[in-house]
Amino acid sequence: MISLSLAEIAGIVGGRPHDIPDGSVLVTGPVVIDSRAVTDGALFAAFAGERVDGHDYAEQAVRSGAAAVLATRPVGVPAIVVDDVVAALGALAREVVRRTGADVVALTGSAGKTSTKDLIAQLLQRSGPTVWPEGNLNNEIGLPLTALRAESGTRHLVLEMGARGVGHIRYLTELTPPRIGLVLNVGSAHIGEFGGREKIAEAKGELVESLPDASEGGIAILNADDSYVRAMASRTKARTVFFGESADADVRAEDVRLTDDGRPAFTLHTPSGCSAVILRLYGEHHVSNALAAAAVAHESGMPADEIASALSEAGTLSRWRMEVTERADGVTVVNDAYNANPESMRAALRALVSMGKGRRTWAVLGQMAELGEESLAEHDAVGRLAVRLNVSKLVAVGGREAAWLQMGAYNEGSWGEESVHVSDARAAVDLLRSELQPGDVVLVKASRSEGLERVAAALLDDAAGNGAQGGAATR
Repeated sequence: MISLSLAEIAGIVGGRPHDIPDGSVLVTGPVVIDSRAVTDGALFAAFAGERVDGHDYAEQAVRSGAAAVLATRPVGVPAIVVDDVVAALGALAREVVRRTGADVVALTGSAGKTSTKDLIAQLLQRSGPTVWPEGNLNNEIGLPLTALRAESGTRHLVLEMGARGVGHIRYLTELTPPRIGLVLNVGSAHIGEFGGREKIAEAKGELVESLPDASEGGIAILNADDSYVRAMASRTKARTVFFGESADADVRAEDVRLTDDGRPAFTLHTPSGCSAVILRLYGEHHVSNALAAAAVAHESGMPADEIASALSEAGTLSRWRMEVTERADGVTVVNDAYNANPESMRAALRALVSMGKGRRTWAVLGQMAELGEESLAEHDAVGRLAVRLNVSKLVAVGGREAAWLQMGAYNEGSWGEESVHVSDARAAVDLLRSELQPGDVVLVKASRSEGLERVAAALLDDAAGNGAQGGAATR
């Protein structure tokens, strides 16, 4: 973060200094919400959660080097007291971004946000210092924390915007007004909370509504292959750029294919030229993500050949998203357990089949959360798709929703031992340990709440324990 005095911060957030003997003391470190992450000169934002109250750790934070605490009450150490820490954090982020003058790129979508954000960051940092979220910090707390990492030399600020209802993205855009807004897709994620895709589209479109007029440099980048997203062109005053495989897309892919190991290859077309791309990422669904990133890079001044080169070198920066590791015994573990929705689940299954040509494939799948009334049908459909794709074995992990996965597979013709329902991650690990063979490919995927990353971790720990660590290679 740019250096600010405690007095300046109090003025920005409308706070009241308490136990601050010298308001000229500078905050030179990051803004953090975990006292264990405090470094010298940091500002510790104390939140009162359901289980832990950050105010109880204020003294520890200052002992660890924090210049002060942002709090809702006096805490016995230097503090700026505000009525609402979330609102104060947002106000501080808004002012820091304004002072840095960073070019703000914001993206949203039902699926692929984090992977696309990682690609955009790797492209834009070639042209200057770039700040982007670690993981998926995309809500009213995570987004300001990312924005506050911007410094005076930051050229690009890439922000991921999530929503659980109408109005959420509008609020985020008010904190960090973007010049470029990217909408990836409108899918089924959180459909139970929104109540339908039309409502999801209404919420996602708030991003393009926030953009500056075209004459002021505003650019809306929209997915030409998604009818809900394409229609958002009528909701913005910004200049519209389309990406996708549609023939009329400004940034598009042609000759899309998969390499023998399941990585997408295509010819990238932009208004400035075309060039060949072979991604390091796995699965055809990453073509759309790559095109979205390419469109942002093109609008930021990068030529087509440089975009193609950067895309071909880019990897995944976030954990548990198609994270591919090959054990020394030839078993390949694909850890995609960070989150799941029907669209990403289907894409991951297709990627598994592409990667596993000529090998046994395992789909270890758990619940897709927040699908509301669509949950049974969507889980049933994923189970059926696993059979249609000829996945060797489906392991459905968990309770009712997992049973629906297995039921779908059974009704599609998966009998015998081709599909199985187990109670939890431990049972899945036990099954895999007893049946995995050298050369098998294992996909692990579910919503974050299911914690199936423990399955992937156990399989890789097995390799390490068997002396296979030295031979394992993460692609």
